[in-house]
Amino acid sequence: MWPLALGMLNNAVLQFVDRSFLAKESMASIEAALPASMLCFIIAGFFQSIVAYSGTFVAQYHGAGDPRGVRMSYLCGSAIAILSGFAAACFIPLGRAILPMMTSNPEVVSRSSTYYTIVAAGTIALCGQMAASAYFTGQGKTRLVFLVNVIGNLVNVALDPLLIFGKLGFPHLGIAGAAYATVFAMTLQWAILAWCARGAFKAQSGERRTDENSPRSLSLRILKFGIPSGAYSVLNVLSFTVFVFVTGTVGDVEFAVSNACFSVNWLLIAPMEGFAIGASTLVAQAQGRGDAPAARLAMRRALIMGLVTVAILSLCAVVFNRQILSLFAPPDARLSTFYSLGQRLIILMAAWQMFDAADVITAGALKGAGDTRFVAWWMVVAAFFIWLPMVWAVKIWHNTMSALWSTMVAYVIIICAGEIIRWKQGKWEKIHLV
Repeated sequence: MWPLALGMLNNAVLQFVDRSFLAKESMASIEAALPASMLCFIIAGFFQSIVAYSGTFVAQYHGAGDPRGVRMSYLCGSAIAILSGFAAACFIPLGRAILPMMTSNPEVVSRSSTYYTIVAAGTIALCGQMAASAYFTGQGKTRLVFLVNVIGNLVNVALDPLLIFGKLGFPHLGIAGAAYATVFAMTLQWAILAWCARGAFKAQSGERRTDENSPRSLSLRILKFGIPSGAYSVLNVLSFTVFVFVTGTVGDVEFAVSNACFSVNWLLIAPMEGFAIGASTLVAQAQGRGDAPAARLAMRRALIMGLVTVAILSLCAVVFNRQILSLFAPPDARLSTFYSLGQRLIILMAAWQMFDAADVITAGALKGAGDTRFVAWWMVVAAFFIWLPMVWAVKIWHNTMSALWSTMVAYVIIICAGEIIRWKQGKWEKIHLV
């Protein structure tokens, strides 16, 4: 489970480095990075999550001792990934039309549009990499995935200064350089993992166990359970995108501080995504064996490791808040406002981290058991009927960044409570994917 957590942390460090480079390039670039990235993930995240759910089938077939089911799950996931990449590209014009609604600054809109277009066009690499990662993760081969992620992200970090600032004779591309570096890294990771998967196929053996393993029926089952998982990802990011849209009206410096703190937040919560994938995989394997007690034990261990990790990381963020914020301080910002507001936002962020970690890991366990519809439904209720109305009320009555961020503390506690209650009820034990 630790390689998964470290792999997600590695991805977060990559984004953290991207943001810090862009902050040194200009305040407009750091302002543009978050809304563009979130809009990308609204589109790409939906397809990515569907593809990733093929890994749950890999895990359940692996737990059930069905090698052919494992291979077929990967092949179906890869086919869905390629189709998803082309489908995501069709949403590029829509995304470019939405971006001007997120900020009134024309320079930020232009840079956001550039970043979004490049990264969205590279969604096929993101989905392909996810399908290959899911094949290995579902079988518990997490170290390979971690190693490939590190290689790709190191390449990204090396390309960032070259393409953003035009070092060593490369063109000065600004925020476009960060986008190109990201797409190249994803493509490299996909290529390496696909090559490794091809080699692993030759070492596997096993015959078809049931007629349900036909490519068509298996693809439909991946879509049946994966689409709600994708909806969960989209709704999660969409709610935060609306929140970013609201925070963009507070002020340019405040918006830059908020974006910087969200980058720190991702650095803290990213390992929890790794623990969630680990919990999802182990729960799925246990369900494939028909061993519900083992599934409960796996979830409990992932939760304990996640809570301890996020507590340590949150403490470090609070203690070293000024040093962290200095990495994002744009050269043209009011530094006193930047640091004082950033400190308050990081404290608020630390207040919800334990609940956020519990929510992310529990949701991962529920998805591993196949309870994806509840996870998506509860996201709709908590985000769109509870949190966002609070956000709009605060915007009307007390439109400050600290007040807006305070609403997230209540939101995370509410959504966390719902996920834990659902897990305790045990309805997921009756769901069978294979």
